[in-house]
Amino acid sequence: MTESISQNALAQLFSEARTHNFWLDKPVSDALLQEIYEQCKWAPTSANCSPARFVYVKSEAAKQKLKPAIAESNLEKTMTAPVTVIIASDFAFYDKLPQLFPHADAKSWFVGNQTLIDSTANRNGSLQGAYFILAARALGLDCGPMSGFNNELVDQAFFSGTRIKSNFLINLGYGDVDKLFPRSPRLTFDEACQIQ
Repeated sequence: MTESISQNALAQLFSEARTHNFWLDKPVSDALLQEIYEQCKWAPTSANCSPARFVYVKSEAAKQKLKPAIAESNLEKTMTAPVTVIIASDFAFYDKLPQLFPHADAKSWFVGNQTLIDSTANRNGSLQGAYFILAARALGLDCGPMSGFNNELVDQAFFSGTRIKSNFLINLGYGDVDKLFPRSPRLTFDEACQIQ
């Protein structure tokens, strides 16, 4: 891969993409949800640890299970989104390292080292959530990533009895561009970056 993607593609992923709070009444197919994962799974994580787990909250029953955990200010946009994705991390991710990173005994790096487990799961799970946003945008969907929910309630409702913990949520669908507010500014290169 030695060529830059088109300016239109860059705009779709970054400069023209927006965080949406209002949604068109247009469903998102299960096939498209699967394709998002099939694309984002290829992006890098340390030692290919791939700790992220994705729960697509789509059915009315699943939405009602999620509802008590959502902050009041985020409730309407979440309940009206065609899909809400729980971005979570499996804190037993290292059990899959013999499969995912077979060239070394990577599992032994983590067993009994909770500090390393926590930092690795949190960092790489968050990375995978960002990759998910880019994959969804690349496939024509709009995203509304957010915190503003009770992680403990989400974990009780969706991950009880596991070592999986929620990180953040992404509302997913086709955003109503007529209801976007003006774009917030970003820091300039000189404010945020150094070349040394």
